[in-house]
Amino acid sequence: MNLPEEYIARMRALPDADGYFSCLDEPPVRGVRVNTLKISPSRFLSEGFLQTDGAVSWAENCFYIKDEKPGKSLAFAAGLFYVQEPSAACAAPLLRAKPGERILDLCSAPGGKGTQLAAAMRGEGILVLNEKIPSRAAILSENVMRQGVRNAVVTCADPEALEARFENYFDKILVDAPCSGEGMFRKEPAALAEWSGQNVRMCADRQRKILNSAAKMLRAGGRLVYSTCTFSEEEDEKNAAWLAGRGFSFIEEHKLYPHRVRGEGHYAAVFEKTAANETETGAPARLNANARARLPRADKRSAALWRAFEGEFFAAPLSGELLRFGNALYLAPEGVFPLDGLKVLRSGVRLGEISGDRFEPDHALALAADGENFCNANELSDVDAAKYLRGEEVPSSCGKGWCAATWHGFALGLGKSVGGVMKNKYPKSLRRP
Repeated sequence: MNLPEEYIARMRALPDADGYFSCLDEPPVRGVRVNTLKISPSRFLSEGFLQTDGAVSWAENCFYIKDEKPGKSLAFAAGLFYVQEPSAACAAPLLRAKPGERILDLCSAPGGKGTQLAAAMRGEGILVLNEKIPSRAAILSENVMRQGVRNAVVTCADPEALEARFENYFDKILVDAPCSGEGMFRKEPAALAEWSGQNVRMCADRQRKILNSAAKMLRAGGRLVYSTCTFSEEEDEKNAAWLAGRGFSFIEEHKLYPHRVRGEGHYAAVFEKTAANETETGAPARLNANARARLPRADKRSAALWRAFEGEFFAAPLSGELLRFGNALYLAPEGVFPLDGLKVLRSGVRLGEISGDRFEPDHALALAADGENFCNANELSDVDAAKYLRGEEVPSSCGKGWCAATWHGFALGLGKSVGGVMKNKYPKSLRRP
């Protein structure tokens, strides 16, 4: 690998630098994380949905893979796993996310760590996944949908714009900051092409600004994990030391290098906030008391149309707060904060739209539902599942009307059954060639 001289000089400081430089000529390591919101790791492995090559030692439910193109599998379309570089999976578990907490992933796209946190929360609590770049936020939202996450609010905002609104609000925050990407050199040549000492310093400055915003949004006693996919001291250890001097207690840090572990490399540091910015309960009270009256709750007619559909389509009702944005209905997580003034791409599960006197279900509803909860499911073979993902009609064993297209009991999407045929309702933007 042709490395810049300045970078070579930096990395020569490693006691085992020769091993590092040698490993850069080896192929990148690939991995996946099993989505436990939908399937257990034991079932995932026993059914052989992918060719795995051992477990990742530092991240639960993560496995190395042999498959060259896991995103082409039917299991990927069903949201049974997330393609995640093994080293990158080390950061989210350090946050120790639990059900019922308020958690923020401040720089969340494309969503690997955020959906990892969602699995730990098991659908309970409020998970805010933020990405300031609109195109990346759209990718994040799509990945959240595929993984069937029910309690996430996906926002698109600059971290500084969130400070005042969420002061002292979150129990835990993950800051996986934009960085110089030195741990991406083997898998993304663009990261190497863009590297420079100047870019490292620019990233370090930007990371401190993001950390400053995160610090204001974390409650006293809350936990913060700061991570990067780079190796420079300016972006890693020096920024960790900077944060430790600003009302935070340093707990531990981890630094993974590609020549020492089976992965591309990552840095993560853990902190606890020891001081509040003002009264510890100020922001939560503002966001969860009278202000919640501003939530755009669904009107009676819209709610009735949804409940009628829900009663026919599901064996058990879904939980959450029913909101309406334009003609779209969402089932937001319980206790969700006011959403006005925020650019929100997704608030919980997008149920569907009100069209005249009908409720039209959305693709996201199928992916977020438990397979055994469908009253009308059309189980597809491998061949028919592949046809369905291409947008083709397939045979139906369901009664007339809306049905879930399932494979191995997991939803791929929706269809309408008519005369033994399922009319395809898989989104055109997601269809495979």
